[in-house]
Amino acid sequence: MLATFFAQLIPSTEVIEKADSVKTTFTQKLAQLSEMSGQDLLKTVASGLVNIVIKIVIALLIFWVGRWLIRRVRKMLDRIMERRKVDVSLRAFLRSLVTITLTLFLIIIIIGILGIDTTSFIALFASAGLAIGMALSGTLQNFAGGVMILLFRPFRVGDYIEAQNETGTVKEIRLIYTVLNTVDNKTILLPNGPVSTGIINNYSHEPLRRVDWIFGIAYGDDYDVAKATILELLAADERVKKEPEPFIALKELADSSVNIVVRAWVDSPEYWNVYYDMNERVYKEFPRRGLNIPFPQMDVHVHQSPEA
Repeated sequence: MLATFFAQLIPSTEVIEKADSVKTTFTQKLAQLSEMSGQDLLKTVASGLVNIVIKIVIALLIFWVGRWLIRRVRKMLDRIMERRKVDVSLRAFLRSLVTITLTLFLIIIIIGILGIDTTSFIALFASAGLAIGMALSGTLQNFAGGVMILLFRPFRVGDYIEAQNETGTVKEIRLIYTVLNTVDNKTILLPNGPVSTGIINNYSHEPLRRVDWIFGIAYGDDYDVAKATILELLAADERVKKEPEPFIALKELADSSVNIVVRAWVDSPEYWNVYYDMNERVYKEFPRRGLNIPFPQMDVHVHQSPEA
């Protein structure tokens, strides 16, 4: 990539030919001036100086007006971003990007007014930009992903998300990467490029979440007693929502147990607390109601041969 960058900066054959042409023209002008009389030479120099002064004055006026317009555009952009509550780090970047871009255009316009050929400058800027873009393609992808995340906000700081096979609480959103804090207090840096184009599971986006359990009872146990027991435990927990109502049904007749599916709605921050508490309460309450929690087992029947 660096080789490509430096190769782009080497003057092309066209640029070299233009330089030779300018050199030849300058030599011819000197020869013409040397052939003039003193009075004609003085008039020519005076006329040239007047033209140069006029161009400089016009360039200074355009520079002043351009700087004023750039400040106005930057203030207008700040108001728009503040009204739309754009992230502070993204605001600073967009402000700098707009300022630098407009300033470069202003400099190119002023150079053109002064009579300097701007083609070479534009070609140099384009070549340098292309080479830098190729060298930093991966970083620019992550940067673009960070801009998309900050603009569209698929998640915010404090949300619990799953992205790129990693799960944790969003600690910080930067332009290049997102910082996750896992439940076991590890810090993970996720590049924003893959995050912005991949699947994001935001567990904190909705205010309510559904908790699912599967409880097993032994064959021969009373299913109605098990269902009533689970309903009582859910009703006793104030964190479980009454609307939507909890759902309980016989899910399947498995190899070693009769499985009951239970679904209830809770506030998103209470998801894991309710899940673990309910497991503990069912484990303690089922035996008191005469219900057995089975474990995988196999019955072996031995048949004796009549010949034995």
